[in-house]
Amino acid sequence: MIEISLKGMGVALITPFKEDESVDYEALGRLVDYQLQNGTDYLVVLGTTAETPTLTEEEKRNIIDLVVSRVRGQIPIVLGVGGNCTRNIVNQLKQEKFDGIDAILSVVPYYNKPSQEGIYQHYRAIAQASKRPVVLYNVPGRTGVNMTAETTLRIAREFSNVIAVKEASGNITQMDDIIKNKPERFNVISGDDGITFPLLTLGAIGVISVIGNAFPREFSRMVRLALAGDYENSRLIHHRFTELFSLLFVDGNPAGVKSMLNMMGFIENKLRLPLVPTRIVTYEKIRDVLRSLSIKC
Repeated sequence: MIEISLKGMGVALITPFKEDESVDYEALGRLVDYQLQNGTDYLVVLGTTAETPTLTEEEKRNIIDLVVSRVRGQIPIVLGVGGNCTRNIVNQLKQEKFDGIDAILSVVPYYNKPSQEGIYQHYRAIAQASKRPVVLYNVPGRTGVNMTAETTLRIAREFSNVIAVKEASGNITQMDDIIKNKPERFNVISGDDGITFPLLTLGAIGVISVIGNAFPREFSRMVRLALAGDYENSRLIHHRFTELFSLLFVDGNPAGVKSMLNMMGFIENKLRLPLVPTRIVTYEKIRDVLRSLSIKC
């Protein structure tokens, strides 16, 4: 099994679209370069923030190939491989080669609302099929079901290739329970930019970030400072971005961060239905905050 470190700041890459809604591969390449040049520790490809359900299989393949070729092994790449049909995921894990991919991120099954035993059996099948390390992803706000600390710890203890959980339940007590009782080789990664700082003080090893698309240098520095125990300076950066954290998601993800990247000149402000850009009032609030932070837009 590939050894991989997911300590620090990973970025959940967006998918840029042109005005005609085709994938803007040139803009994606620029964004990957921007991440490589500004301290991002690893990239997460084809996650929620990438609008993955709206992409064709050909587009997904092209995006993976572009990111892998652009990164050239400089930092790890984590690929989103999830769904609500366990059999389909297992078949994908067995059939694909995953060249250039260092780990997979697999979300708790959505819509089906499985029991905790169903979640455990789902990940058991994935762990047994995967040739790459597995990162669990708990995001009940999207999936409709919370993977409890007990279930997370059960999976972590039984499968050595399950190396971490991206926790986006919003329940600090649950996350702390996992950190307190986890095996040493298993880690907790924040799935929510806004609570990353407090979670790092409890023992999380980093974040899979949305805002890092736009501010990789600043946010990765916040994470590194906290991991080094410099909570005072890390907290200053955290507070600098507090207002943006809420604006990021008020109109849904990735609408907020795409509006930021549009203001900064990286991409068109385009999403694929059923997602739409932020409301004008949100866009203007984000622009005002960016200007207050001396960000040219």
